[in-house]
Amino acid sequence: MRLLNTTLAAGVILAATLPVQAATNEDVEKSFYPYKTGVPTFEGLSAGLVIDQSNVDKFKDVLDPAMHEFISQDWTKITVGETTSFDLHPNYVQATRDGLGKVKLGEKSGEIEGFIAGRPFPEEPSMDDPRVGEKLAWNYKYGYNWGDNAAIYPFYWKYKDMNSGKLERTIKFNFHFLNYMHRVNQEPLPEISPNPSKLFRAIYVQALEPFDVKNTQLLIHRYENDLKRDSAWLYLGFQRRVRRLASGQVTDAFLGSDVMIEDFEGYNGRINDMEWTFKGAKNILVPFYNHNDLKLTEEHKESDGYQFVEMGDKGNCFPQITWQLRKVYELENKPKDSNHPISRRVHYIDAQTFTIPRTLTYDRKGDLWKSWQIGQAHPDHHLPKNKGTGVAIDDSFTMIDVQAMHCTTGQFKGQVDPALNPTNKFTVQNLRASGR
Repeated sequence: MRLLNTTLAAGVILAATLPVQAATNEDVEKSFYPYKTGVPTFEGLSAGLVIDQSNVDKFKDVLDPAMHEFISQDWTKITVGETTSFDLHPNYVQATRDGLGKVKLGEKSGEIEGFIAGRPFPEEPSMDDPRVGEKLAWNYKYGYNWGDNAAIYPFYWKYKDMNSGKLERTIKFNFHFLNYMHRVNQEPLPEISPNPSKLFRAIYVQALEPFDVKNTQLLIHRYENDLKRDSAWLYLGFQRRVRRLASGQVTDAFLGSDVMIEDFEGYNGRINDMEWTFKGAKNILVPFYNHNDLKLTEEHKESDGYQFVEMGDKGNCFPQITWQLRKVYELENKPKDSNHPISRRVHYIDAQTFTIPRTLTYDRKGDLWKSWQIGQAHPDHHLPKNKGTGVAIDDSFTMIDVQAMHCTTGQFKGQVDPALNPTNKFTVQNLRASGR
């Protein structure tokens, strides 16, 4: 019996590490160009339609549960936009083709083999694959979110009481992103050298206003080895010193907001920290739009004429944007750490871009706690420098704490511009130098 069990266990491990079916060029085409032969439809749904409290139940099947509830309670409404293709950069697509048949999962969660660049697993996810959720997580991790490097320059966060609409606090940031490895578009390719620590990616954040948080800075180093914990440092301007963040602090409220560091970009953590479960593919409304076609706010207007997304509806917690009916993958993650403050997240990952426009977060009791929305703007209808980059531009956000009736909103000026992201910006030495 022991021999039988050992043999069965070995078979399970072998099945988990082998691809269910080798991806093909046809899979790549379907993955990156899902709307080539037509866009999803739903009875009664068309561009220009406003979904509000009066008609929301007709469209329950194309709304995530939280959005359906918000509209039902008359907190907000949705204006439907035309479904459009967000084509990623051709170099990223070609890198995916070049990697066909070479990429597979390792024996452990958090291990991948044979990956160079592009989308690791472009095949349509299958429920028959016991590790399909993990593969989707890798597609997100190695996605083209912000490309090889970019900056949100500047970035306004606003803290609001949802019941009264009172604006409690505004913080002005700059955010910077840099991929050290798996680069496909901006020199050097495919890796920045030297890279002795084998970093995959780095994030640098600097608070500019108000005075009490000015020069507060955050630096995150994510290693290529997913089994190795991120390194993170915080520079507090009023203390004028750098301190290393403990791993548990990434789930604290970041500077008193409704957002955890682990929430950045949809999910900002290791694959190995979570159990990943694929719940299926579906067509739902998600916040994708053309920034330049919106009615934008006059507040914080930039010297070059750039305007930010307007906020409105209940508590001024909702970006005033249009939503597209798009194909998404519903992916659940559950923390392996029993001390984690949440029980699970449900991500609605856009099937074309592998960005995460919608995430619902549940508390330890299993009740809905937070609704996370990141608006995606088409790069060809944004700043001139973003045209042709193939980057779905993070452009607005709202994190709503439905239990506290509080929200944090974000307004972006996303710029795909290597000049804003030199490698020396992503060092501990820069924290000290910039904080003086």
